[in-house]
Amino acid sequence: MISKSLRRLAIEEWRGLPEKLEGRPVVAVAEAIRSLVTRLGLTERINENDILAAWREVVGEFLAEHSRPSRLVNGVLHVEVMQSSVRYELDRTWRPEILRKLQARFGRNAVKDIRL
Repeated sequence: MISKSLRRLAIEEWRGLPEKLEGRPVVAVAEAIRSLVTRLGLTERINENDILAAWREVVGEFLAEHSRPSRLVNGVLHVEVMQSSVRYELDRTWRPEILRKLQARFGRNAVKDIRL
């Protein structure tokens, strides 16, 4: 049977690093990735991609054919609209409903306003 110190020395030599596993917290991979994404400031980018992908489902076929979200900046979703009549309809009639649906799906802090 190999003693722990000899085993430890063999592992350290093989890895090129000292083996210091004792005392390290064990973290699930999902939690480590979530922490890393938050620390790097990528959560807004992930939300932006999710919101862009869900646009057609949230606004419906007709409005999705005539508009598209371009970016999400500090909770403000910027939407490009192809026709002024569609912009007017989106702004006056559908804006509160679209905002409500987006907030219900992604959270109130993810989308705070819509700018056309």
